Amino acid sequence: MRYEFSKEDEDFRQELRSWIRDEIQGDFKDWQGVDESADGFEYGLEIRRKLAKKGWLTMAWPKEYGGQGASYMKQVIFNEEMSYHRMPGRDGFGAKMLGPTLMVHGTEEQKKRFLPPIANGEVQWCQGYSEPDSGSDLASLKLKVEDKGDHWLVNGTKVWTSMAHKASWIFFLGRTDPDAPKHKGISFFLANIKDANIQVKPIINMAGSHHFNQVIFEDVKIPKDALIGELNKGWYIAATLLDFERSGVEYPATARRNFEEIVDLVKNTKDSLGVPLIKDPYINKTLIDLDLEIEAARLVAYEVAYLQSQGEVPSIEGSVAKILGTQLSQKVAKIGTDFAGLYGQLSDSSAPFDGKYLKQQLTVTAYTIFAGTTEIQKNIIATRGLGLPLSLIHISEPTRQEAISYAVFCLK
Repeated sequence: MRYEFSKEDEDFRQELRSWIRDEIQGDFKDWQGVDESADGFEYGLEIRRKLAKKGWLTMAWPKEYGGQGASYMKQVIFNEEMSYHRMPGRDGFGAKMLGPTLMVHGTEEQKKRFLPPIANGEVQWCQGYSEPDSGSDLASLKLKVEDKGDHWLVNGTKVWTSMAHKASWIFFLGRTDPDAPKHKGISFFLANIKDANIQVKPIINMAGSHHFNQVIFEDVKIPKDALIGELNKGWYIAATLLDFERSGVEYPATARRNFEEIVDLVKNTKDSLGVPLIKDPYINKTLIDLDLEIEAARLVAYEVAYLQSQGEVPSIEGSVAKILGTQLSQKVAKIGTDFAGLYGQLSDSSAPFDGKYLKQQLTVTAYTIFAGTTEIQKNIIATRGLGLPLSLIHISEPTRQEAISYAVFCLK
């Protein structure tokens, strides 16, 4: 399938690109973005507020809530360009997840209180879903929330909570009826991390980065209006497909930028005989294959958005996009590490990429685990897409050829 964007979409892409280039600190070619979970947090907030003033932060929101009611494809353009240019500030937790949830399930008072700060880029939220023993099987969560009449009492632990150390608010799931079946008896809550005296403990990943956290609720009291939606209906709230765009286009967009960086290195590096590395048959074929895989992942991402624009729920195609995108991220990081050589693994300003790709390779190991493991995505493809019974499925990592073949199938 070929995708043609409207003139309005293309004009928006050019406007966005120009704006981004003006906002980038330093030369575009040398720009590596910032770490919003660390020193780049304040800069990320600054960009977020600027996006809000432009109307881009929440442009996918319905117009009645201050958004632009933007099309799925326009949202794809926004996410693609922001990812390619390594720009911070998109606010995945507030603008993309919690805001739409409140629009559907929140009271008018909750909407008036929480939506404007999100739309203005003023607050950092985090998501409290996973627990030490509840990851992919989220419905088995144990965090206990008791009704004490004039408040809720919360006890338990959340883990792998991204950005909790920078967030001022958290939305989370808690068990309010321990006797109900595991998918029932769960409720959806909001809490002010500082006011509620919630403990946030850092989890440093193997790349040496602090992005994840353990969040501990120990006799934490939160007000009664912290409940969103109906009591014991939190699972259904959490599972509601509220994202305006879930194409996963961020993966191939980021991969494309990294690919171009790797190609530049290979073009400008010579072997011991003075021959440019780009002429090495193995390196050349590796880069050609990678180029094709990036484009395949990009087209599948477009397909997901296109199906959404037609009112369909692309759960199968979304799973394909997740598999392609996350494995692509891992492959690009490994190729970058390999091609940079041993010196390129050092964090040294004179080393190739300043050791970036080794750190990236360690970081993206988690990509095929979080947000639904590859095994779960493959189950979805097999049962919903191919009609296979669950008992016959061999749960394993899909091969590159399997993923590409199904991508081609989706695009027919």
